[in-house]
Amino acid sequence: MLSYLLHRLWQSLVLLLLVSVIGFAILNLAPGGPLSQYALTPGMTREALDRIAHQMGLDRPLPIQYLDWIWRLLQGDWGKSYRDQRPVLEIISGHLFATLLLMVSSTVISILIGTWIGIKGATSRYSIFDYAATVGAMIALSIPTFWFGLVAIYVFSLKLRWLPAGNMYTIGNGSFYDYAIHLVMPSLVLALVNIAVWSRYMRTATLDVINQDFVRTARAKGLKPNRVLMKHVVGNALLPMITLAGLQLPTILGGALVTETVFTWPGMGRLFLDSLGYHDYPVVMGLLMFSAILVLLGSLIADLLVAFVDPRIRLG
Repeated sequence: MLSYLLHRLWQSLVLLLLVSVIGFAILNLAPGGPLSQYALTPGMTREALDRIAHQMGLDRPLPIQYLDWIWRLLQGDWGKSYRDQRPVLEIISGHLFATLLLMVSSTVISILIGTWIGIKGATSRYSIFDYAATVGAMIALSIPTFWFGLVAIYVFSLKLRWLPAGNMYTIGNGSFYDYAIHLVMPSLVLALVNIAVWSRYMRTATLDVINQDFVRTARAKGLKPNRVLMKHVVGNALLPMITLAGLQLPTILGGALVTETVFTWPGMGRLFLDSLGYHDYPVVMGLLMFSAILVLLGSLIADLLVAFVDPRIRLG
């Protein structure tokens, strides 16, 4: 188990290094570059821009800039924002709770509902429910997330007035109910696509297990159908779903970026778009690295859980 863990850690570090190199190169080679926001300042001269570039170290070769940035990053210095000179980690930490709240709630919803739909569809194969779940999953996967968000705001906020249209809470009201009522629409919209994916995978995994010999043996012994389903089928069908949960993290983060923008949710996704608009590259790189760490950490935890449950993986 230790050798498997070390191997996965090494792979994660290599991937993280590749993400940092590619992200740093793309941002610094993009039109305008980090100095684009200063170039828009009225009265800015070429000499002043060159002086700012020298002060920021942007006149050095790009590989030297990257090595300096990555060295400071390893020491815990993620840089300062171009907008307000605040530390990048301080800015990210101020938006982290909102994103984690949205991600965790949508993930729990998608797993619970998607698992139930998948198991129900597999046990009642080719039924009306199964066909309806398949069509619903195809629709959810075909329509953009922002469209669902806008429709939800129009129906439940503007027309029915059941739910708030956006933000994380009402100013002046910090109650649990206020947070919960603001969380309903963003979490459901973000979970919608993941419910479709999870239900399709769970249906396939359940069908594979149902046709196994040990399930037939359990039925032949006279066990009740519900006991066979819960003890022998569901437990084994959930094994590949653990890996899927880790692989879904990039999708959830990408969906959170869109969802947070539609619902003006003050998370890392909205901060990323705002920072791109202001060409605040230290914050953008910090968010890129932080998101990559979250994704790799989630994937690593999922792989370790699978390896712990199934010895064939860690011993293979």
